Amino acid sequence: MIWNDEFETLPREALEALQLKRLRQVVEKVYATVPFYQRKLNQAGVTPAQIKSLDDLRRIPFTLKQDMRDSYPYGLFAVPLEQIVRIHASSGTTGKPTVVGYTRRDIDNWSEMMARSLTAAGAHKGDVIHNAYGYGLFTGGLGAHYGAERIGASVIPMSGGNTRKQLMIMQDFGSTVLTCTPSYSLFLAEVAAEEGIDIKKLKLKVGVFGAEPWSETMRAEIEQKLHLKAIDIYGLSEIMGPGVGIECIEAQKGLHVWEDHFIPEIIHPDTGEVLPLGEPGELVITTITKEGIPLLRYRTRDITRIIPEPCICGRTHMRIERLSGRSDDMLIIRGVNVFPSQIESVLFNIKGVEPHYQLIVDRDGTLDTLEVRVEVNEQTFSDEIKVLQTLSKKIRHAIKEMLGVTCQVRLVEPKTIARSEGKAQRVIDNRTS
Repeated sequence: MIWNDEFETLPREALEALQLKRLRQVVEKVYATVPFYQRKLNQAGVTPAQIKSLDDLRRIPFTLKQDMRDSYPYGLFAVPLEQIVRIHASSGTTGKPTVVGYTRRDIDNWSEMMARSLTAAGAHKGDVIHNAYGYGLFTGGLGAHYGAERIGASVIPMSGGNTRKQLMIMQDFGSTVLTCTPSYSLFLAEVAAEEGIDIKKLKLKVGVFGAEPWSETMRAEIEQKLHLKAIDIYGLSEIMGPGVGIECIEAQKGLHVWEDHFIPEIIHPDTGEVLPLGEPGELVITTITKEGIPLLRYRTRDITRIIPEPCICGRTHMRIERLSGRSDDMLIIRGVNVFPSQIESVLFNIKGVEPHYQLIVDRDGTLDTLEVRVEVNEQTFSDEIKVLQTLSKKIRHAIKEMLGVTCQVRLVEPKTIARSEGKAQRVIDNRTS
């Protein structure tokens, strides 16, 4: 099922012509209204008139998250504040948050993107959408909410937290679609088991999960424990919020990026060179319809690749592969590049452990060390010491074999690692330099 057949199935030639028209418009707009971009383009020797093809996009300098922080709060806004009807901000843990503003048209476009996304995931009018993304400055909750209303579904604005009440509401209200972070969905399953709730008796059929990287093995774990189809959604507050891209339920292979609103590129994380279609690298996004805070070539730091092959669902918008991690979350352990999602995929294939873990990075003298803390299930925890030692050795060997990095493994008892209602904190890096 497709929400907006006219735009979602545009022939590539027409789609690229639309992208070029909108790209030229947005470059002209920010050059005239945002001093930051006028300065950046002048320094690069680029004028709006020189953008004559989509290939000319690579001539434009990148925009970084630090640029947004340096422009806090309204320095990158392209319209007067009286035209901004909503303000969101990132949940950054250090420094000032990144602030984004939306005009009325921006909110309308965002609702449209989320309507497309939820429809692609298999939701439709008549569904009861249980929205457990956080409401407030975080973009997730309201983004999903407006999209759910746009398709005519009944939306339950639960937000995060109060997990037992969430489960009660799912039972009593007949929720059919769940939206939240993937780690929180597993926590819901865990609490349901504690409360003696039979997940199979819920009406859930689809889960739309995002806001943090997650692996195929985690998808399998979620689908097995919650008895639903787990769909990956992508977004970031700087670009719009959730709904920049999503998997279609027909293929579940790559996330369609809505290219009539965003132009994706893949670059080499170190050199900034644009990479050929299909090669993995860092995702860069240019917004071509945003009015409040348009961004040119924003470096997302998310690692993925563009899938050039057409999708079986009929949508013509290119797909990106599910994220393998972030270039700024990548751990370098004794010269080896390690993403948390890679370790997660190892852990989820080992029997006896739970899907809750943390990576503790430290330094012993001049050497980096990695400790993997992972919960074991109740049955394994009650086994004799020898069984636990064997399991620990098995995990350590599997990580070494797959990633080429030596680590220490600490098995901890069930429910030891803190649960999160939002993004799970997977990495604790104690290195000071």
